[in-house]
Amino acid sequence: MKPPRRPWLLTATAAAITAAFLLPAYWMAATSLKQPDRILVAHPQWVPAPVTTVNYTAAFADGALARALANSLVISCGVVLLTLLLAVPLSYALARLRMRGSGTMVLALLIAQLLPSIVLAAPLFILEHRVGLDNTYLGLIAADTTLTLPFAVIVLRPLLQGVPVELEEAALVDGCGRPGVLLRVVLPVMVPGLIAVAGLSFLLGWGEFIFGLTLAKRPEVQPVTVVLNSFVGAYGTSWGPLMATATIVSLPVVCLFAVLQRFVVGGLTAGSVRA
Repeated sequence: MKPPRRPWLLTATAAAITAAFLLPAYWMAATSLKQPDRILVAHPQWVPAPVTTVNYTAAFADGALARALANSLVISCGVVLLTLLLAVPLSYALARLRMRGSGTMVLALLIAQLLPSIVLAAPLFILEHRVGLDNTYLGLIAADTTLTLPFAVIVLRPLLQGVPVELEEAALVDGCGRPGVLLRVVLPVMVPGLIAVAGLSFLLGWGEFIFGLTLAKRPEVQPVTVVLNSFVGAYGTSWGPLMATATIVSLPVVCLFAVLQRFVVGGLTAGSVRA
């Protein structure tokens, strides 16, 4: 394949598209560092001057933000753990075991992934309220897992189908049972896919808002996305603390994706060659 005649044009186009996507993030961070009286001005101030942290101080003033960040961390880590515990054996069963209706199960997972969280919020609230899981970490973790589990199975199943069956047969001949084959042979091979699923499950759990609003009425368990919404009132919006909180919420997402970018891309593309 011949290289493009004008590589600088492609670079400039890519840079312009990247800048357009990063502009809202920059404006959010810049607004969080402005004086409150300079946020809503007639002429936008692109560079905050003077730089101030008063908006961050206001956001952490009552302690609700710190508690909500801890809640989101607990919920997101729980979603990762529960997703992997359920997705790995289910994906292995769909990829290796001959079960009647396995194709229907995969189709059901695909359909479940298409459903928006607002559609699932009311049924999940009724179910969790009846069993006493509303206003609990476990209830929020279980609700968020309904969004991450179909995605995890769809990613891991083709990845498992790409693992040579001869490796598992050799382990079975050596006296290793199905659980041992899964733990000692299959899992080490699919580490990139597991990291990709874990990272994206964490991001989905961290950013989930609908379930946090409908299933958790007590502030003690509400995630940070609900606290972020509290800065928007009926008679006005606290733009400074709102932008400061949004910047804080975005930092773990950016750092996690920067660290796991290689694994996420590799894990998602590794299972894309087979269906």
